[in-house]
Amino acid sequence: MKIIADLHTHTVASGHGYSTVNELAQAAAEKGLQALAVTDHGPAMPGGPHRYHFMAMRFIPRSIAGVRILRGVEANIQDVQGGLDLEDEILESLDFVMVGLHERCGYEEGGMARNTEAVLAAMENPRVRCISHPGNLLYPLDYEAIVRGAVATGTALELNNSSLGPSRKGSCMNCREIARLCARHGAPLLIGSDAHIAQGVGIFDDAVQMAVEEGVQESQVMNASLERLLVFLGLEG
Repeated sequence: MKIIADLHTHTVASGHGYSTVNELAQAAAEKGLQALAVTDHGPAMPGGPHRYHFMAMRFIPRSIAGVRILRGVEANIQDVQGGLDLEDEILESLDFVMVGLHERCGYEEGGMARNTEAVLAAMENPRVRCISHPGNLLYPLDYEAIVRGAVATGTALELNNSSLGPSRKGSCMNCREIARLCARHGAPLLIGSDAHIAQGVGIFDDAVQMAVEEGVQESQVMNASLERLLVFLGLEG
């Protein structure tokens, strides 16, 4: 299984990223990637970018170093109704919207049932294309319900390589369960690096291995084919 696009990356604009858009794109080119999504955190993240950052992403070139650039966001789920920290008008201007639950970003963790309700509600937003790191052990979810929701709404679940290493320690078994359920139910998946520095772009090995071990088909992984990815995001080739 070959991943052709890194859809989860952060720049200095996230407040705790350490590379620029150009540096991420150059790293993507060196890794042989065809596309890169710039997905800085939404404005609820401490130290994160102002909402105008996302309104101004039109200034980012569509291609850098031969890599197609997707203007995106990792928005923060704010409440059990699936509300986000960016308005729909801004989300509509972006190529790719992933959303997730993060500490100190406005969402009060309320146990598995409440967390699951919030994520399922966010999936109902047609602008949301992916749930980021759903295996995070800090926000327990009913994975069977989440995977069924992914199938019903056509929303991808992310298998986050960083969750299997330096971030969200202890999440590995949750991620494996998600991969297993996605394989069983045919849910769409994305595999992301969650790079916060250029050297992390395109690092997918652990997540790819887990997906394969759990029986995920290549056809389920939206960023294993550029054509499939563009269709999934509703973008022109």
